[in-house]
Amino acid sequence: MAVHPGHLKAAAKRRLPSAVFDFLEGGSNDEVTLKRNLADFEALRLNQRVFDHVASRNLRTTLFGQRASMPVALAPIGMGGVFHPRAEIHAARAAASFGVPYCLSTLSSCSIEEVAAEVGAPFMFQLYMFKDRAINAALLQRADQAHCPALVLNVDTAVQGRRNRDLDNGLTIPLRLRPQHIVRILQKPRWLLNWLLKKPTLGNLAPYSPDGSDLATVSAWAEPRFKGAVTAADLEWIRHTWPRKLVVKGILDAEDAKLAAKLGADAIVISNHGGRQLDGASSTASMLPGIREAVGDDVELILDSGVRSGFDVLKALGLGAHGCLIGRAFVYGLAAGGQRGVAAALELIAQELDEAMTLTGTADATPCRVVSCCVEL
Repeated sequence: MAVHPGHLKAAAKRRLPSAVFDFLEGGSNDEVTLKRNLADFEALRLNQRVFDHVASRNLRTTLFGQRASMPVALAPIGMGGVFHPRAEIHAARAAASFGVPYCLSTLSSCSIEEVAAEVGAPFMFQLYMFKDRAINAALLQRADQAHCPALVLNVDTAVQGRRNRDLDNGLTIPLRLRPQHIVRILQKPRWLLNWLLKKPTLGNLAPYSPDGSDLATVSAWAEPRFKGAVTAADLEWIRHTWPRKLVVKGILDAEDAKLAAKLGADAIVISNHGGRQLDGASSTASMLPGIREAVGDDVELILDSGVRSGFDVLKALGLGAHGCLIGRAFVYGLAAGGQRGVAAALELIAQELDEAMTLTGTADATPCRVVSCCVEL
């Protein structure tokens, strides 16, 4: 498989029905935040150094208490089965083989237990809270029994952003597919055959749904039961209940970051949900320096949303992040070729990061060793 970001994205687009590709690619409302994430990374300039080359570079670091071959982890992706059969197992295996952390979503197609049985490496679990605390407790217990080293609590979905592409494509609960959508799906027979044979559901939530046999049914059951807004009391309960590292994902404000740290978060993910929630919000790259200043050097900060390359990763490190979560950047590879595609995406990012470190005279990717490699926005 050719390792080129455009190739992976183009291959994903060829293999997926247009509505599914739009689900991957799109953001909320007018997609202002989505575009801003990318534009603000692009606006950051790396500082080229020609007389300060280093003979070798260290990309290794520690993220979420886990050793990582580079400062990157795979973000939790919901409904992965629409992109590739047994998507989460493919992604987790690729991450384990490459030596980077992987996070499984509450809304994954494969369950915690399936991934644990198939992947010989620990993985993190991301929690969307439910109104029923018993379901939350059960999910935490299952993650604990799977020895997940960290829990990632999502806090930026008090309401779901209006995603116009999905509405136009009929990807709603319940589904509202029109004839033209069905015609486009029929044009992707390989994808359709996999869908019919595998019939993906939401593996983590199917046990709680009266009929967990298919994605549409479990999604319809789950949608009104999500809690939405996460309060300080919720975070305190999670901190009291969960025995290992706690990561709070979805922070975009310095005061929120300080509160999360005060309530026991071991790490904070600066994220605007990949531009899929509040349209018109700031980019994560623009908010990172202020949040770093507010929380100090002792809080692990991970940047999410808009990271597409190893060059972006180095820019994030230069702004004060310990590392990055990648989402779309690896899902392109997942849709294109399963485990091999994810591996190709990770290899590409590692190559780009090493290239960027070489040409900026950066010898070490650990946070305390990254010199000023880029200028402010």
